[in-house]
Amino acid sequence: MIHPSTVLRFIDEHKGYGVFATEIIPKGTITYAKDHLEIQLTPEAFGQLSGPLQAQVEKYSYIDEHGIRIVSWDIAKYVNHCCNCNTMSTGYGFEIAIRDIQPGEEITDEYGLFNLTESMELYCKEPGCRKTIHPSDFELYWPIWDAKVAAAMERVHEVAQPLWHLLPADVVDEVQALKANPNNYRQVKYLKMNGHTAQVGQ
Repeated sequence: MIHPSTVLRFIDEHKGYGVFATEIIPKGTITYAKDHLEIQLTPEAFGQLSGPLQAQVEKYSYIDEHGIRIVSWDIAKYVNHCCNCNTMSTGYGFEIAIRDIQPGEEITDEYGLFNLTESMELYCKEPGCRKTIHPSDFELYWPIWDAKVAAAMERVHEVAQPLWHLLPADVVDEVQALKANPNNYRQVKYLKMNGHTAQVGQ
């Protein structure tokens, strides 16, 4: 589920739709949490879909660390990539605002953390845009991305969290425990497919 202070808007014929903030969303706010209404497709289930359905799933899904394709039931599936994004996925499975997001600002994400299976051309038009993102970007950039996420996670207990109730109990316990022991922070490399075997904090 996407943060409630959001709205879907049409951008243009080339980019399509995007998700925009309707009020300020402070740095450290959970902006997306996977809930029980999300469609979850195993590789086997995805392989059984027809070509057109596979294309739709590929367009609107992300792949988690277990290799499961997640299709959001709400407007979260319309969040676009940006090389200067304002939200990122965390090692805990939820997404977080890595800086303050202003009212009317588009909410954007880093697709490189989504276990891409093939390269994708970009249209973010930001200075320093990578033009194309590749499956190999995860290994190349995760330390840079993780530094931004880690800084945002330091504020997760200081801001309102309307999606907190959607987090699994074990994730809540882990995040709460960071207050006492921040060294147990789970890095974004945990999101790498089969990366859940990596040690927390390493």
